[in-house]
Amino acid sequence: MEAASPSTAGNLLLLARQQAGLSQRELAERAGVTQSEIARIESGRREPSIPTIQRILAGAGLEIRFRLMPIDDHDQVLSASEERRSSAERARKLAGHRRNVAAVAANATPR
Repeated sequence: MEAASPSTAGNLLLLARQQAGLSQRELAERAGVTQSEIARIESGRREPSIPTIQRILAGAGLEIRFRLMPIDDHDQVLSASEERRSSAERARKLAGHRRNVAAVAANATPR
């Protein structure tokens, strides 16, 4: 059987539980669910519904808010721009980036 990887919901609940300083058992009691359900969600073996996430987060004294926003395609634009560069251009850019990082790490002014 393949191990599940933590999901967005699982990571969210783990973060909320840690911020609240609660054990899985304490959060489960406050949210009215079992400790094993918290464990399954945090491990990625269960993908909860939005109402379930809301109920569990309320047990940690938190709420989730949703907001519709236009898509931010900044990363896709940068990726497409990078793909258009030649190998030599990418190598030059990477070398310059490494020089700047080294200069900052050495507490010097980057070129």
